Amino acid sequence: MSNDQTARSGRASAKTIATVIALPLALLAGFGFFQAMRPPAEPAPQPSVAAGPQVMPTTPVTMAAPALNERQATVCRALLSQLPDQVRDLPRRDVSAGHEQNAAYGDPALTVACGGPAPSFAPTDDVYTLDGVCWHKGDGAWTTVDREVPVRVTVPAAYDTPGQWVINFSKTLLATVPHAERIPVGCGTRA
Repeated sequence: MSNDQTARSGRASAKTIATVIALPLALLAGFGFFQAMRPPAEPAPQPSVAAGPQVMPTTPVTMAAPALNERQATVCRALLSQLPDQVRDLPRRDVSAGHEQNAAYGDPALTVACGGPAPSFAPTDDVYTLDGVCWHKGDGAWTTVDREVPVRVTVPAAYDTPGQWVINFSKTLLATVPHAERIPVGCGTRA
């Protein structure tokens, strides 16, 4: 090989080496440029607390248990035996007293209390017929006003649209708690 050929061969090698080094660097720079120009990615949505299983307190929900007469006790036992184990995504919980007349769901606890005195309210107060049962809303609780034995459902403020929670109990009430002899004006006809 002559000196001329060796020089040309050396120059070709230098060009090849420069290309081999420059090409990946150019590609890397181009990739970096396009990454910088791309709009920022939306952050991955964080799972909500309600999306996964919820840890329920193991302590019973504190509830009063007013004395019931024999008829009220029978009606309340019938109602409690038919209540669901879960209302929407709220599992049923133990109660501190009146297992035959009280039920609770979720945390904060939505409560159902059967029996006790009939609600008293002004005749001008609104009553709501929800799925065939007439309810009076007052003091953070909804109480039936057209049933032989009153049933009170307390919906914590943490739950939106309380009437939509209360309506979950209407069908069970219709099936287990007889209609009262007298019903307030505004409750419609007997169901």
